[in-house]
Amino acid sequence: MRVVLVTDAWEPQTNGVVSTLRQTMAEMQRLGIEVLRISPEQFATIPCPSYPEIRLAVFPAPKVGALLNDFQPDAIHIATEGTLGVAARQWCIARKLRFTTSYHTQFPEYVRARWPIPLAISYGYMRWFHDAATQTMVSTHEMQVSLEKRGFRNLKRWGRGVDTEFFKPVETGQRESPPLFAYLGRVSIEKNIEAFLALDLPGPKLVIGDGPAREMLERRFSEVRFTGVLKGTSLVHELNRASVLVFPSRTDTFGLVMLEAMACGVPVAAFPVTGPIDVVTPGVTGELNENLGVAAIAALQLDRDQIREVALTRSWANATAEFLDNLVPVKRVTTVALHRPQASSIRA
Repeated sequence: MRVVLVTDAWEPQTNGVVSTLRQTMAEMQRLGIEVLRISPEQFATIPCPSYPEIRLAVFPAPKVGALLNDFQPDAIHIATEGTLGVAARQWCIARKLRFTTSYHTQFPEYVRARWPIPLAISYGYMRWFHDAATQTMVSTHEMQVSLEKRGFRNLKRWGRGVDTEFFKPVETGQRESPPLFAYLGRVSIEKNIEAFLALDLPGPKLVIGDGPAREMLERRFSEVRFTGVLKGTSLVHELNRASVLVFPSRTDTFGLVMLEAMACGVPVAAFPVTGPIDVVTPGVTGELNENLGVAAIAALQLDRDQIREVALTRSWANATAEFLDNLVPVKRVTTVALHRPQASSIRA
């Protein structure tokens, strides 16, 4: 089987989309599936406005078409709605080929956090983009319900996993006292990190990650330690030091970092919104409350061993099996049953 993944988000970006696609590709290759990734480093790019570390491919259509022609894929999945995604979408439509998409990011809310663009306009673009797909994959039940209310069609669930061999409990030398409250992820406006940093909590705060809002937040909250981006054992060590992972975002479609913390045995505190509602089991792996401080304090009481046990059930192998089930062949296959003229066709 030959599968194309088209994504405007790729390394060196550090985010849930990149992590999800990287792990999914690795699982497919382990299964013997041939995968072609079309991503920004293969093209001339420009920085995305207000997100300079995100690079957008410039006039990518000719090269995208050539790559797709040469590879002759059995299935095409378009992961993002940027310039590469649009080019691949148009190539498929022009040839009447089927493809799937995925809805990773609440892009309209992200845009509104920066510019006064009405949600109706942004969601109109997103519907236009995804409605051409045979199926659009979403990460959670809550996200599916939300998008259906906004007129999205043909939605299928594609869950997420966590590498429990990498993210795991480790001995840090000491358990933090007073408790340490940590944030992990992109440091940007839409992540609502100020809601966490402004809390009156009985212990220090830690921010792991980088982004355009870091400089401003460091000035405002000088008592908070900002580590920048951490990878490998350094990331796992800092996560294990945390008493609670505080996830203040109200705009994430999933929030992969919550699973990564849980795999280390760290409880999660979050708002009861899309993403956390489907990831966190209140009273077991974390706490959800409109008062984020209350959730953070309550999460301190949870059993870290039990949290780890729950995370062990969320494998990338299972998530990738869902992804493969949702793929569609690029060409609709019609089979006519021999000697049964009454049976017209079956859908591939």
